[in-house]
Amino acid sequence: MLATSLPPKTLAAGIVVVCRDDARYRVLCLRAFDSWDFPKAQVLGDSDPLATALAELQDATGIHELEFFWGEDYRETVPYADGRVSRYYLAQARSPDVALRTPSGADGAEDHEYRWVTCSEAEDILPPRLALVLDWVIARLAGGRGR
Repeated sequence: MLATSLPPKTLAAGIVVVCRDDARYRVLCLRAFDSWDFPKAQVLGDSDPLATALAELQDATGIHELEFFWGEDYRETVPYADGRVSRYYLAQARSPDVALRTPSGADGAEDHEYRWVTCSEAEDILPPRLALVLDWVIARLAGGRGR
């Protein structure tokens, strides 16, 4: 039997933030250039992934009041060929207010935006690699426990 070596896992951690309007949940999606995603950042060294995700969310969006009604479970993406994996937690924001941080530079503001979208709309704008995560979110939301 041949031994194969896998590339080391590079972990990013983020939070799928939901907010409930009168009738349904909406999820927060961020766009950087032409790619939509949930807020996330690379986990450095032995840093705690959830702490990394919370710090990035606060820095990127100004959101800091969250409820983890569904616990601290997470879902990870399938690894890329180079070993990169993104881990996402699920939390509900107390308010839909976002103070989006955009990178400095001439075109920074035009290349970044956010949207609160329904899960169906999220399926249309998120890349296929996030389908597993979005399906997990939809199942968790259907199971209740949010407000």
